[in-house]
Amino acid sequence: MEVKFKKSVFSCLHTPLRETRNTEQTQELKLPDTMPDIGHILAAWGQPVLRSKEWNGDYAAFSGGMMVWVLYKPEDGSEEQCLETWIPIQMKWPLPEGAREGALRILCLPRQVDARTVSARKMMIRAGMGVLAEAFSPMECEYYPPDSDVEGLEQLRTAYPVRIPTEAGEKVFQIDEELTLPDSAPLPERILSYRMQPKLTDKKILGSKIVFRGNGNLHVLYRSEEGQLHSRDFALPFSQYAELSQEHGTDAAVDVMLTPTGVEAELDQEGHMHLKSSIASQFLIIDKQLIDVVEDVYSPGREVEMDTTELEIPAVLERRSENLYGEQNISAEGTRVVDVSFQPDFPRQMRREDGVELTFPGTFQVLYYDGDGALRSGTARWDGSAYLKADEHVRITGIPEMAELQASANGSQIQMKADFPVEIITTADQKIPMVSAARTGELLPVNPNRPTLILRRAGESRLWDIAKATGSTMEGIRRVNNLQNEPSPQQMLLIPIRG
Repeated sequence: MEVKFKKSVFSCLHTPLRETRNTEQTQELKLPDTMPDIGHILAAWGQPVLRSKEWNGDYAAFSGGMMVWVLYKPEDGSEEQCLETWIPIQMKWPLPEGAREGALRILCLPRQVDARTVSARKMMIRAGMGVLAEAFSPMECEYYPPDSDVEGLEQLRTAYPVRIPTEAGEKVFQIDEELTLPDSAPLPERILSYRMQPKLTDKKILGSKIVFRGNGNLHVLYRSEEGQLHSRDFALPFSQYAELSQEHGTDAAVDVMLTPTGVEAELDQEGHMHLKSSIASQFLIIDKQLIDVVEDVYSPGREVEMDTTELEIPAVLERRSENLYGEQNISAEGTRVVDVSFQPDFPRQMRREDGVELTFPGTFQVLYYDGDGALRSGTARWDGSAYLKADEHVRITGIPEMAELQASANGSQIQMKADFPVEIITTADQKIPMVSAARTGELLPVNPNRPTLILRRAGESRLWDIAKATGSTMEGIRRVNNLQNEPSPQQMLLIPIRG
């Protein structure tokens, strides 16, 4: 007798590319004729921007860059000047042969921005960016679910619940807001720099839509009408939805990656600040799939040949958030902190015996007035870590999110603190063995001296293994021993044998 299990197919997304890569670009910048000569450079900041992304046959490409602001003290002692420039950045990643075109997700982090003086009229700017690139390609997964009971053939059925990516897409939305300062804040005379960090506060799937909310967190450094520098944070709320290609159940989850594609802040003639920003919401749907297969077969009293195969699924094992806390001090006689920033990087990974240690480097930068009223700056490096137990085949991605910052001048020191969450994603190619067909032979002769009931200790063996080894059936062993589940270790069992 031959039994062929009917093939079934489901669709999902596999990930031919998930990689973080660092890049660095330099640019020599000449001062406009209207700006005074450089005395010394105080600080520099950067805003990563995603312009475009492309899936082009055998490679994925990203085009964007860094908006950069450099603050310097003029040689003639006049008020501080801020120079703005754009540093373009392009990157490519090879894709494996045969990967079907799908969706790309790009996340950019400003690793470092610094500048040095070349001459009184020139400076050299260096911008470092960390980029996470993910590619999701559609694939068809074939498996063989159990057939209806076949007389004389015992089947070991196993249901594997797996979480798999099923849909990816993108929606670009706009934030266009007038920024309102509190009454106690000094009025702006000029905007010097600004950085946008969008952050989600809620996300959910409603049938064939995803709904997500959050804030466009804008940090602005400006000069007041009195000539002093001040910084201010604005939380600009947004609420968006995106259409999906199909409805998803209650087990589905959505992951949304937010990347600015444009940021512009300006001051009008009346002294009002305005923001215009576009943000790409790059989403990924992760759904639950129950895969029911036959792992093994046998026939009591018959020889059995079986055809086996293996299904390899790109499974998402876990998504979780860790909170990291960083603190650093610099020696400085500061009287007022003007601005503080923290630039976290994608983590370095070091495999240990039973897991992976993730090290998250970051850089603090502070701008402050000293006791003489002069504007000064300082930087300090910091490393944080998180440990994750994981097998060797597991892939780990760590993504630092927006930090809550504090800075204060305490006597001879300036203390800087950063409290920020880190999203950790673990994925693996889960392999599921299965039987696709089985053939049974003729009944084997029965030993007339063999007993029809034997006594055996369970040990650590599964009920299936005991039944197969003794030529019995799981149902028969359960019935005579009044079992509902697996036997306990060392339990004595009565084993009915075919007579």
